[in-house]
This record gives sequence, C-alpha cells and structure tokens, in this order.
Amino acid sequence: MSRYARQMILPEVGAEGQNRLARARVLVVGAGGLAAPALPLLAGAGVGRLTIVDPDTVDLSNLHRQTLFAESDCGRPKAEVAAERCRALHSEITVEAQKKGLTPAIAADLVAEADLVLDCADSYAASYTLSDTCLAQGKPLISASVLGLSGYVGGFCGGAPSLRAVFPDAPDSGASCATAGVLGPVVSMIGAMQAQMALGVILGLDPSHLGQIVQVDGRTCSSSGFRFDTAPEPASHFPFVAPAQLTPDDLVVDLRSVDEAPEAIHPDARRLTVEALKTDPNKGKTLALCCATGLRAWRAAEELHPHWRGPIVLVAAATS
Repeated sequence: MSRYARQMILPEVGAEGQNRLARARVLVVGAGGLAAPALPLLAGAGVGRLTIVDPDTVDLSNLHRQTLFAESDCGRPKAEVAAERCRALHSEITVEAQKKGLTPAIAADLVAEADLVLDCADSYAASYTLSDTCLAQGKPLISASVLGLSGYVGGFCGGAPSLRAVFPDAPDSGASCATAGVLGPVVSMIGAMQAQMALGVILGLDPSHLGQIVQVDGRTCSSSGFRFDTAPEPASHFPFVAPAQLTPDDLVVDLRSVDEAPEAIHPDARRLTVEALKTDPNKGKTLALCCATGLRAWRAAEELHPHWRGPIVLVAAATS
C-alpha cells in the first residue's frame, strides 16, 4: 500500500494533489517549537523539498516544546537535527539545513527559491521581514506566534494582505517565551495548524487559508478566527534592513546603552536617545534605528516619524 494512501483517498488530495505536494518547495524559518510538529507533518505528507533555516543549537530548556529533539541532541544545530528527523521519516524527499539566521540581506534569495514560506521563528523582525519579502514576490506566508497560553496562526501574502495589513503597529509587549513562559501543547497545536494551512494552500483548498487567522486559547481550550481578505496595506511602514545594507550616508543610531551592548551593531553607529534625535540636524538622512529585537527601534520610529523628514529603517541584532 502506498504511504500516501490514507490522504490520497481524500477528494481534496487524490493523485493530482499528491503531485502538487511532491513538486512543492517550502521554506521553514525557525526549527523550534512551532516547527517541531510542522516539519514532520510536511515531510510525512510528501512535500518534495524542505529548506530549514535556524542559527541556534538544541538546548535542554527548550525540550518541553521543541519535541522534535532529544536530550542527546543538546548542543547540536537545530536545523541539522530537524533535517535528520525529516529524512528519517521520509527518505525520498529533499531536506536542506542552513545553520544561519534570517536577515533582510538574504531573505529575498531564500524566498525566491520557495513556493511557500512558514514563519516558525516567533520573532518580530523575522516575521515582518518575511512578510515584506513574500508580499513583494507574491509568495504565500504562513506565520504564527505563541506566548504563554495563547497564540495565532495566519495565512498572509500570495494574493492576500500582508502581516502589516493586519498588524501595522509595533506590538504592545516585548515579552518572549524566555521571559513570559509558554506551555508546549499550545505551541504544538499552532505549529500543527501551520502545517495544515500550508498543505491547504499547496492543494488549493477553497476557501483559501490565505487571508485567514486562527487564534488558540490554551487556557480555555478554545479557538476563534476571522478573515482579513480586504484589509488595506499600510500607506507607509518602517522596513527591517541588515547592517550590511546601510550606506555611509545613513545616520545609524544604536538605541542600546554601552552597558547593554558594549559593541555597537554597526561601526558607524552613534549612541543617541529618541529625545536627542528629535532635534538632530540630519533630519533629511535615512535614519537607521538599531536594537536587539527590533521592537525598541520600531517604537522609537513611530515616535520620531512626525519629526523626521528622511526614511526610517530598523535594524535588529537578532532577526531570528
């Protein structure tokens, strides 16, 4: 019996759908808790090519939700271990591991080689960088975020509005799983939903998962959702860029103190406060605001926007 028999019997799949899956190229950014269920589900379904991008190594403190890994994997690159698990599940698909972080400098090339992108990084900078890139290239993006006992997953771009159309402003909270905590099952539920949405988009299910958000509340074990097919794209936004994309003419400002970051993110970076920038004489220049995650820079950009004549861009020390 074919390994795909149980899914090919579905009228939504069949032989043609299975061929679509076999031809599909999926980029997965982040190999942590969201990817733990998503990757084996995509591999098991027969997605022909998986590219896994993650700069980190397996850590014991993450195993409660990163269930693709074992204790013996601690210290090994997550992308490589995740690729091994996918190959062990399905030896006939192509799985590529790239041990590096996603940056705006390489995002375009990575997305260009994929038919669909999964954002499993759970990083503001990575999510918006992928959304901007997928919108520009017309590629579908399945993005998710989890914190504490709740989270969401949505289908963006590829003909649907982008992440910025739904979430145009800087997030209210800078909390992360490391600071606010998270329960593993919530992450797994949302990661599995990412895989379901991805397969649905590849198979062309109707209604499309693009333009749809599903919210999961682990505390009440309930879910809700909405469609955003007509959400307008914001008239302007603050894009993320890589340090290497900055020019000598740009005004580069690292918002972190010397105690917080002894080495500035860029050799030409100045250490200035938002208040000082409001009266800075270089208001016609491109202003590059730098911080650790991009969130502080984004909030500063929103405050400075009425005072600054030139473009404002954001630089995150850790994009994914």
